Amino acid sequence: MRKALRGVLPLALLIGTVSATGATAGAATAAEPAAEAAGAPATADIKDRILAIPGMSLIEEKPYPGYRFFVLNYTQPVDHRNPRKGTFQQRLTLLHKDTSRPTVFFTSGYGLNTNPRRSEPTAIVDGNQVSMEYRFFTPSRPAPADWSKLDIWQAASDQHRIHRALKGIYDRKWVSTGGSKGGMTATYYERFYPRDMDGVVAYVAPNDVRNDEDSAYDRFLAGVGSKECRDRLNGVQKEALVRRDALSKIYTDWAAANNRTFNTIGSLDRAFEAVVLDYTWGYWQYNLDANCGVIPDAKTATDQELWNSIDEISGFSFYTDQGLAPYTPYYYQAGTELGSPDVEQPHLKGLSRYGYQPPRNFVPRDIPMRFKKNAMKDVDRWVRDNARQMMFVNGGNDPWSAEPFRLGKGARDSYVYTVPGGNHGANIAQLPADQRAAATASLLKWAGVAPAAVQQDEDKAKRLTKFDVRLDQQDVKRERGLRR
Repeated sequence: MRKALRGVLPLALLIGTVSATGATAGAATAAEPAAEAAGAPATADIKDRILAIPGMSLIEEKPYPGYRFFVLNYTQPVDHRNPRKGTFQQRLTLLHKDTSRPTVFFTSGYGLNTNPRRSEPTAIVDGNQVSMEYRFFTPSRPAPADWSKLDIWQAASDQHRIHRALKGIYDRKWVSTGGSKGGMTATYYERFYPRDMDGVVAYVAPNDVRNDEDSAYDRFLAGVGSKECRDRLNGVQKEALVRRDALSKIYTDWAAANNRTFNTIGSLDRAFEAVVLDYTWGYWQYNLDANCGVIPDAKTATDQELWNSIDEISGFSFYTDQGLAPYTPYYYQAGTELGSPDVEQPHLKGLSRYGYQPPRNFVPRDIPMRFKKNAMKDVDRWVRDNARQMMFVNGGNDPWSAEPFRLGKGARDSYVYTVPGGNHGANIAQLPADQRAAATASLLKWAGVAPAAVQQDEDKAKRLTKFDVRLDQQDVKRERGLRR
């Protein structure tokens, strides 16, 4: 998320951190359809049962062998504290297996993939899957857009209403999941509505508790991978800034040929440096130490070779107006609640003009922003003290895992796993064999589908489905350039 959406992270008392109790819970649930009021009988076709839910409408049904797959709209309040202040249509998909199976609630934390996909937990438990588009990502955006209603509590309340609406049909166990900002989203949902889910699997979820203290990221980048690889990456960054004029000319010509503009960030020069500063972070986020041979030798590389390598890893299109626009909701949240990493990069001293630019630079100026410094502290405390049946899976070489969620003495039946050498695509299947079996067993138990053999011996735990090349594609979002 941050750099390379680099670190996604991080009014009376924090709009985003008021718990789902008391008056707040009442406001949040005022517009909820009762789970038992789905309307169609249990003998009806599953599509009819789903569409009988008040506020649910069909966009499209797509066939897939062994499943029913629906793309849906669901009417949500713009403000869960005051449902009378308007509604918007929120997209979701439903991969239906069988109402007798558990259900996995997936969110990327961003837009919605409207093709059939199966997250790792869904494949492990052989379940149904509900996938939600995060509020304010188009087209799930209120019109007009009141950006003050984009916060982690409002988004958690979206999930809560969807769960309540579908629980009357899918009445077995539920598990929430997501990767990166989706893993954060699953964690925040659990914090505000801890009674909804029977388990949580959060992949590579950053936890930027103190937005103004990011030394963990500096330490990570100073020691990740081999020294040879780090030196090659740092050398490309440095040489790119030394050759700023020559590479900026390539950038100018590219932008003109592709009708790209730089109004939001302020100038092509600011965008150029932002992309270059993303380079090292972006490499480790999506690559492995073993791939470092693709990095050019900075001193002998041509200008075009430097440009090509940086473009491949960081993406010169990202900080254009056209590249930033789809991610305005993310940068807004990074600059108001989530926070995002800042990295010193001492090898660029004297060459960098702007340093890591803040999320404010990536959001149009007509959208007001104010940072709520206690939002992430609240979630961090809650996880340490109250986690129940929560699993965090991190990548050993993923920059985002430099500030992970940690469990305290109050946590129960909860675990933190790290894939050795893993990147931002780390998952349960990549864990060492004993940890993979333990994590799989936990998930099967939480979902209520652990075979008797697994109940007796966790080492026998394995996914309940065969690999499907289309359904099991891993949609690792290439999040570029998120700054604090």
